[in-house]
Amino acid sequence: MSKKRKKKVKETPQETKELSEWQKRNQEYLKKKAEEEAALAEEKEKEKEARMGKKPEKPEESDKDEGNVDHEDESTPNESESDITESNSDINKLESVKENSEENVEVSEDIKEEKESKEEKPLDKKKEKKKKGEKKPSKDKPNKPKIPGVHIWRALTILVPSFFILLLSVYLLSPYATIKDIHVEGTVQTTAEDIRQAAAIQDSEYMLSLIFEKAKYEERIKSNDWVESAQMVYQFPTKFTIKVKEFDIVAYYVSGESHYPILSNGKLDSTAVSLVTLPESYMSVMFNDSDKIHTFISELSTISSEIKSAIQKVELVSSKTTSDLVRLTTTDSDEILVPLSEIGKKLPYYSKIKKKIKEPTVVDMEAGVYSYSVADKLIIEAEEKAKKEAVEAEIRQKEEEKKNLEEQKNKLEDEKKKLEEKINQNQTTQRSQRR
Repeated sequence: MSKKRKKKVKETPQETKELSEWQKRNQEYLKKKAEEEAALAEEKEKEKEARMGKKPEKPEESDKDEGNVDHEDESTPNESESDITESNSDINKLESVKENSEENVEVSEDIKEEKESKEEKPLDKKKEKKKKGEKKPSKDKPNKPKIPGVHIWRALTILVPSFFILLLSVYLLSPYATIKDIHVEGTVQTTAEDIRQAAAIQDSEYMLSLIFEKAKYEERIKSNDWVESAQMVYQFPTKFTIKVKEFDIVAYYVSGESHYPILSNGKLDSTAVSLVTLPESYMSVMFNDSDKIHTFISELSTISSEIKSAIQKVELVSSKTTSDLVRLTTTDSDEILVPLSEIGKKLPYYSKIKKKIKEPTVVDMEAGVYSYSVADKLIIEAEEKAKKEAVEAEIRQKEEEKKNLEEQKNKLEDEKKKLEEKINQNQTTQRSQRR
């Protein structure tokens, strides 16, 4: 059967078709199996020959006809008939195994050809045209299987972040991570060095900490009494700009020749300002109580800039009814008496009164709101002064009269003592005479 089949295979020219991977693996498996079975048969044959004291035959001798084998077997005088039959049966088995393997290979090839013929479908004309232009893949180099897109995306989700983490770690370990170029803008009363000290930015700190923790450094800068607001702006690659807004100077506390600025937040600066830097017109405050200064600045913040610019001097006034009464002296020599805690409420009326008066006027806002001229004030003050002087004179007279009475009392007491002494002396003399 095997020889006939081989002849048929040789007679029918097979079309050169490309085998699939499964078909190739199947052929390789069948070939290996046939080789293993042949090797086992050869080993058994060698063992028998060694047992019988014969030399192992060459592989070429196994392909000889049975007649030659029988002739060689007959030449051995010590060989028994049973051994000869066994060797012949082994040879027959070997040949049958080879024929079966070849038949299996041929059957598998026939089955593959039938499957391929069934799977083939007529292609469209357009596809045939495209395939004509394409090159046929060679049998030696099979096409590599494509990697699915899901695996590519999974790999990218791991590789990309790890790459950036590696870059970041290298950057942080390098000296470039601590390079910072800091500039300060908007300072008038303070200096850039004061702002840097308030920010407390160390040379060893990373540049990234300044970028991601800007709010922390801005709050540190606000600890300076002069700073109202601070903003840190980053510019690539290493430049930082600190934009500062300072509090305005509302007034100056005057003590002798020293002037201490009072800021718009109600704080009194402890550093005196040189007289050269003082503006032409400014508000002088004659008291340094921190609570009263804070109240005065907070009340003054609600007043219009026209009234604020007109105030020249602020001083406390003693009053029996109002504990926080102040006198505001304007540039036009007007005087305003108003409680410190009611400046925001009562002081706006001054702008209406100012339109009606033509001479220096005193505006009294302690209890109500009324005004009188400075001349009337001087007369009133003179009268009050005269009254005070009269009262003081009366007090002095009373004190002098009191002193005179005390002196007269003392004289009478002295004379009384002298008389008593004389009487005592006379009595002693009379007693002595009687004796």
